[in-house]
Amino acid sequence: MKTSFGKSSITALLCAGTALTSLASLPALAQQAPAQETASESILGEIVVTARRRAESLQDVPVSISAFTAEQLENAGTQDITALTKTTPNLTMQVARGSNSTLIAFIRGVGQQDPLWGFEPGVGLYVDDVYVARPQGAVLDIFDIERIEVLRGPQGTLYGRNTIGGAVKYVTKKIDDEPHMKAKVQVGSYKQTDLILSGSAPVTETVGVSGAVALYRRDGFGKNLTTGQEHYNKDVSAGRLSVEFKPNEDLFIRVAADKTVDDSNPRHGYRLFATPTVPVLDSVYDTRAGLTGKQKVKNQGVSGTIEYNVNDSVTVKSITAYRDGRSDTVIDFDNLPAKILDIPAYYEDDQFSEELQLVYEGDRLKGVAGLYYMDAHAEGAFDTILALANLTTLTSGSVDTKSYAAFADFTYELTDQVKASVGARYTSDKKTGTVYRVNYAGLTSPLFGGAARNPTLIRSNYTNQRTFDEFTPRVSLTYEPTRDFTLYASYGRGFKSGGFDMRGDVISTPDTANGYDPELVDTYEVGSKSRFWDGRATLNLAAFYSDYKGQQVTTQVPSGTTVVSFVDNVGSSTIKGLEAEGLLAITDELTANFAIGYIDAEFNKFLRYNLTSKVYDNIANTAVFQNTPKWTANFGLTYAHDMGDAGTLTLTGNAAHRSAFSLFEFPNPLLDQDGYTLYDLSAVWTAASDNWSVGLHGKNLGNKKYRVGGYNFPGALFGDSIIGYYGAPRTVTATVEYRF
Repeated sequence: MKTSFGKSSITALLCAGTALTSLASLPALAQQAPAQETASESILGEIVVTARRRAESLQDVPVSISAFTAEQLENAGTQDITALTKTTPNLTMQVARGSNSTLIAFIRGVGQQDPLWGFEPGVGLYVDDVYVARPQGAVLDIFDIERIEVLRGPQGTLYGRNTIGGAVKYVTKKIDDEPHMKAKVQVGSYKQTDLILSGSAPVTETVGVSGAVALYRRDGFGKNLTTGQEHYNKDVSAGRLSVEFKPNEDLFIRVAADKTVDDSNPRHGYRLFATPTVPVLDSVYDTRAGLTGKQKVKNQGVSGTIEYNVNDSVTVKSITAYRDGRSDTVIDFDNLPAKILDIPAYYEDDQFSEELQLVYEGDRLKGVAGLYYMDAHAEGAFDTILALANLTTLTSGSVDTKSYAAFADFTYELTDQVKASVGARYTSDKKTGTVYRVNYAGLTSPLFGGAARNPTLIRSNYTNQRTFDEFTPRVSLTYEPTRDFTLYASYGRGFKSGGFDMRGDVISTPDTANGYDPELVDTYEVGSKSRFWDGRATLNLAAFYSDYKGQQVTTQVPSGTTVVSFVDNVGSSTIKGLEAEGLLAITDELTANFAIGYIDAEFNKFLRYNLTSKVYDNIANTAVFQNTPKWTANFGLTYAHDMGDAGTLTLTGNAAHRSAFSLFEFPNPLLDQDGYTLYDLSAVWTAASDNWSVGLHGKNLGNKKYRVGGYNFPGALFGDSIIGYYGAPRTVTATVEYRF
């Protein structure tokens, strides 16, 4: 049931947000400290972020942002970036259906579930300011980091295309002046055995090196009852290496390389639809899938960063990067031994990018301007094997992208208390798409090892080219009556590039050869950030309204003896919401934290292509937002007890709740996920010398079974393939870390 919250509510929403932020400011305003005085000293510490491409305090940035330090993540036993879903309001980050390390991400209802090659995400992922265009292998394990930032709302000015929902920044550590080494061993449930080695050291007074190696091994949460393989297992190896050169105080050069290889077994689904001959299995982590084949995901990249301080006010920065990767995978959609609906596939891509920045830090004027270029290629192919029809459909293609952008974002202090920010970005994306889709009689096409033969029907065979240009402005006004309270209002536009559907079927949907248009979102936001009670508490609030146009929605439906996919710009929608995050030092040893997110999202227009009538129907009254629970909330407690010479004991507990949500735009009682709460608890002892630490981390202690993905292909020809994919069950991990 949709909530009644029409377009006219924007004024009421913004007024409500202003009221909330004013309420939050009362403790800070009561102090009546002049704006120029030093902010309250906080036992909570200060987190420095680079959300606006320059170093600023988290509490001073007029952006909705959550930031997590390495220490926070380690104390909580955080394994990979999908765990941020538990602690960040209005965020969904999950392992994509049918994969082990492919990422799907949604922020404030905007994202991308379909990780097919050439498709653009709605949430940008950055590793040390390098944009990672590829979702495969993007479920990054957390090791050797400085912090992670989650920026909510469109970041179209400074981060560009495909940050229409927001951005996630994964920031690794820089090299210290002193040598450091760390060895960490993790053992736990399902024979988990992980080894992480990292270190950095100065080679000379001007050169330093750092490196890290991580090996993650774990048996499966379930079994493949047909092949005997572990199911939902983990076999990942990752490494990083960097060299930093600082010949003087004005010049800094960093060259970094990384590589990740995922050799985990194929991840199939769990059949949710029972038949008289095929009952559902007892464990949601088990499968009867019979499809076997190569399963490997490899990503690697190299980057070079140069920073030169021209003078006390001007810094010039260059970020050059190259990345490539390949995925070979098999997905058994029917999850039965026979080849009823099987998909062997490969994806491959590479990208080169260059970004030039000019950062200015004046007395009253601060900001950054720059140029960006990316040249990317993505390709892939897959078979759709239908045994009952004795038919295979081969789909293959590629997308080449050349992206150019110019951007600037500056903040001017109008007074000691009032700041105005103005930014804009112009982006031009030129895309060339090639799609080839054909039918073969028999099982498996020649490309994936089948007998050499001619196709029986050519469904698509075209190459087309389009250019997408967009101007994305951002303005904000910040009022800082005291150094402990910031009130802001902002407007920003986000742009997600258009493209071509790599599954496009010209016979069923002739318009697919013309590609699809970009998405645009205009977001209005008011918020506050406050410190109070003598620096023992922080409270950050935001209220937002988004006008969302041209959503790119992928639909895959059975049609005759094949599966047809089409990407539509379905129309328009509105998204309204609230967010609150807070920290409270109850005592010097006990800290509480919470985060609450609320979203009211509904389609105003949803055009769906009718395969029968060959026209578009408006079905907005039946559609919902996918992967967007109305409520997200978490509450945590951290107790850090200093035991003197015996060291420090830190206890961390967290409860994270997500209300019910749909996996697709159309509700399905078998697939949709009810609301649930996950409970985690960690204990970490650290020696007084800080050399040793021992931890015990329990995740999902209630052993809740919850779906994070699924497929819906009903009908006997497709094996009634209604399947789900699940988050991890209860696990317990022990860690031992030695630092020297």
